[in-house]
Amino acid sequence: MSIDEDEKRRGLIPSGKRGIEKRSSALISRGLELVKIIEKGKDIDLFPIIVDGKYGYIDKGGGIVIRPKFDVAYSFSEGLALIEVAGKYGFIDKEGKIVIAPEFDLTRSFFEGLACVIVKGKYGFIDKMGKIIITPQFEQSFRFSEGLASVFIGDKWGFIDKTGKIVIKPKFDVAGQFSEGLVDIKIDNKWGFIDKTGKIVIKPKFDFACWFSEGLASVGIGDKWGFIDKTGKIVIEPQFDVTECFSEGLAFIKIDNKFGFIDKTGKIVIEPQYDAIGRFSEGLVDVKIDNKWGFIDKTGKIVIEPQFDDAEDFSQGLALIIINGKLGYINQHGKYIWNPTN
Repeated sequence: MSIDEDEKRRGLIPSGKRGIEKRSSALISRGLELVKIIEKGKDIDLFPIIVDGKYGYIDKGGGIVIRPKFDVAYSFSEGLALIEVAGKYGFIDKEGKIVIAPEFDLTRSFFEGLACVIVKGKYGFIDKMGKIIITPQFEQSFRFSEGLASVFIGDKWGFIDKTGKIVIKPKFDVAGQFSEGLVDIKIDNKWGFIDKTGKIVIKPKFDFACWFSEGLASVGIGDKWGFIDKTGKIVIEPQFDVTECFSEGLAFIKIDNKFGFIDKTGKIVIEPQYDAIGRFSEGLVDVKIDNKWGFIDKTGKIVIEPQFDDAEDFSQGLALIIINGKLGYINQHGKYIWNPTN
């Protein structure tokens, strides 16, 4: 199965910053393209670092908690962190103890108690003891969200529950992840939304669609993007070159190759002026100006000057940054908590 460009645009595949700009080679080469996908429910009180090519973890104060010894390490999720050793993937706890031996070809982080694993090219799920709960059998799968996971069977997408039972038959060309009770699906080249029974609640009529967040979902009609509510009613007319989901009351938009932000009425509150952009988190957002990344607040005021080669959203008071291929962390005042290392 080839990965549809629509999937990349909608953030299902971690191919770049919000699907807008390709992530720096420094991140990708070290597997860090997954490290900073900070999602609600993730317990990120330990942060991955790199020292002499090995990965370990620091706490929010910058103290080393798990000494660097792994080939690759990712963010903690539900108490466990994905690590790579000799080309195989497993999990550690917050003491650095390996609790699931590195034996999988590829795996993703835990969500809702299960982690997606790949064995001999097939996707299945394990629990936190490493026990296979859903036998690897699918051509592709995404993580569980609101009790269901999308899976690829034959040439269509459907949904399974946590026992592996198919609860929504595979009949969609593409399917996302449930958010706020609905999920975006693609049928005959048009996007719409279904509920957890598989019932179509918003007819497929959009050229593109993203997930619901804060009650609204961004949709594309032709080459313009706007927003709908959960009845499918257009509440912000398609007028932007690109949009994505709302976060902390604001959503980014793109006009004439520059990014800014709107509120839920569609009013532009931060004028499009940035070359690339992230999502608001903890009151700040990463923005790119003249090939460097910094941070602004919700008034558009620069609070951390653009100076980094790459930067990620804040989580629990820290943000990951990259300078000259080295990874570091800053606090919301721009002060280094961990000086960049590799």
